[in-house]
Order: sequence, then structure tokens, then C-alpha cells
Amino acid sequence: MTTMSAGAAYPLWAKTYDLDPNPLVALEHRILSEHLNLIPGERLMDLGTGTGRWVEHALSHDIRAIGVDLCPEMLAVAATKCGVRGRLACADVCSLPFPSQSVDVAVCSLALGYIDRLDLAFLEMARIARRIYISDLHPDAVRSGWVRSFRTGSGSYQIEHYDHLWPRVEACALAAGLRLVSRIDASFDEYERAIFERAGKANAFLAAQRVPAILISAWVGG
Repeated sequence: MTTMSAGAAYPLWAKTYDLDPNPLVALEHRILSEHLNLIPGERLMDLGTGTGRWVEHALSHDIRAIGVDLCPEMLAVAATKCGVRGRLACADVCSLPFPSQSVDVAVCSLALGYIDRLDLAFLEMARIARRIYISDLHPDAVRSGWVRSFRTGSGSYQIEHYDHLWPRVEACALAAGLRLVSRIDASFDEYERAIFERAGKANAFLAAQRVPAILISAWVGG
């Protein structure tokens, strides 16, 4: 397996990202969508939008949304989706080109592990949004040897990432003036078993189910 930086990996993965069976994405979407508590007419910014998954979700709930990502190739795929084109920006979460309080809600989905300067990222999220939802690969899963990886026709790739433990995440959020509303340690359930099977990893399901897979936290300013 070849190890790559996120900056090199996602342009390569972009064309097949939505096609690959991904139980982590399925679990994260299932749990987080139940807790977003979106109100029609609100504004949402999807940070690390990738192929625009949470922008699509927001638009389907009458939420005005914009997606932000550093990877032009992923944004190009997002732009092919109905309603998403024209709602995308290529930018860094640590230096967002938007006014303060631009949106009501910010979502940072499965991207925190690719950000070195968590302090700057949290300051920017707190600046632009009233409510913030963050999800990422669970630290317990990382310690258990789980990796961020994908396959293409040319081979298998592991993506380099930062192992941000919860105390550091919490410290950066508190320093940015945020208050924790909820924390969810989500594990795979029977909902994800079929995805493991489609990915050819049915034998890994029971072991994976024993480890918290995704950590989801919700924050508010003030």
C-alpha cells in the first residue's frame, strides 16, 4: 500500500469517491443527519465538502448551503450534482474568505484529521458560524490501527493524517470560545453490515463493530 499526503490522495480518489462502498461515510451520515437539527431557511457551510455530500443534504432540507474544499478535483465532482454547482469555493478552513457570522451552521465532516493547525481551524469555524458540527475517525479507531485508505485501478493508497486526541480538540474549541453541546462515539451497526459485504470485507465487520468508529461533536459559540 502506497502512503500519500491528503493533497496528493484526494485528486486521485475524486472520480471514484462516491462509487466506493464506504461504511465510515455511511455511519457518519446516518448519525450526524439525525442530530443536525436544521431549520428551513438557515445557512450552512460544509467545510471539507469533498464531493458535496452535506451541501446536497442541506439543499434537500431547504437550507441555503455552500461547500468549501482545498481539492479542485473533488469540487469538480461536486459541481456535477444538481443544485450544487455555483455553491462551491476552493479555500482553506484555516483561512476562510467569508465574513464573520456568514452562516448559521458549519459542518466539518471527516476532515479534521487532515488539519495541522486545529487552533486556527476552530477560530475560523467559530468566527463564521453560530453552531458547529464536527465528525472524524475516532481516536480509539486510530489507536486500534485503522487507517484512511482507498483503492483505484492503479493500486491501494493510505492517506497521511494527524492523530488529534480529544483533549487537543476540546482545548482548541474552548480557546476559540466554543461550548460543547454533545459528543457521540458512534460504532457500526447492522445498517453498515451490507456495506462491508459490498466492499469485500464481511469478515471484518464484527471486529470493527467493537471499536468506536466515528467521533461526532456539536459546539455553539458563547
